[in-house]
Amino acid sequence: MTEITLLDGGMGRELERSGAPFRQPEWSALALIEAPETVQRVHEGYIRAGAQVITTNSYALVPFHIGEERFRTDGPRLADLAGRVARAAADTAPGVRVAGSLPPVFGSYQPELFEPVRAQEYLSVLVTGLSPYVDLWLAETQSSLEEARAAAQAVAGTGKPLWISFTLHDEDGAEDREPQLRSGQSVRDAARLAVELGAETMLFNCSRPEVMGAALDAARAAAPGLRLGVYANAFANSQDEDGAANETVSTIRADLDPPHYCGWAENWTARGASVIGGCCGIGTEHIHHLADHLKHG
Repeated sequence: MTEITLLDGGMGRELERSGAPFRQPEWSALALIEAPETVQRVHEGYIRAGAQVITTNSYALVPFHIGEERFRTDGPRLADLAGRVARAAADTAPGVRVAGSLPPVFGSYQPELFEPVRAQEYLSVLVTGLSPYVDLWLAETQSSLEEARAAAQAVAGTGKPLWISFTLHDEDGAEDREPQLRSGQSVRDAARLAVELGAETMLFNCSRPEVMGAALDAARAAAPGLRLGVYANAFANSQDEDGAANETVSTIRADLDPPHYCGWAENWTARGASVIGGCCGIGTEHIHHLADHLKHG
């Protein structure tokens, strides 16, 4: 039986559920700014639920969410704080690793906004701040090959493993077509790029569960030896349809309770995924259920 590595779930909705400061456009960064102890409590909750890898709360530490001026003045300090808080939580339990979250710096699901030079300026702030505390890098919600290349460039020379996670077209009917990134580029090309960049793991995240299986199949076909993972979201609607990622707080679907999400995860592991977790709307109770059923089932 393949050994499963269990990730944590979404940070933003867990902060909201706990009563921490939470709103758009700052999203999960607001709690780090105003109440960092709440961020550490969420990390610790995921560890108690069974997560073996927790992800720094640095996804929203970009101008897209906190504004250019605040990023310029407070970005280095906040990145350092996000790393320290995660490290403190991980050190409460043996063997827990910290993944340094590197987001799409011009906003989720908007590959058309990508600018390579500015991307390095923003990513370098996050990498410098997080580097002392993290065990690996997790380039998350990458919508294009160009975003992934930029993340790999930003962490080159740090000596830490790179995981790259792509987000997929997930509108109704997408599961019946050849899987694509939100840029329209193919998952097969993304898998080949992950190998080229030396990524330790390729994942798919922040897309509906329904599209993940076909993406795993395509990635396995293109890069047979590549380790794969999935952490889906629980949004009721495709993010291809919901507008800019910092304008609304998307509705969470009611049919993805822990047993149903675990059913999807079992399908993903059967199709070759060995790293499993959750994205937006997937919380501690989901991770606890996964820990009980995937690790011991």
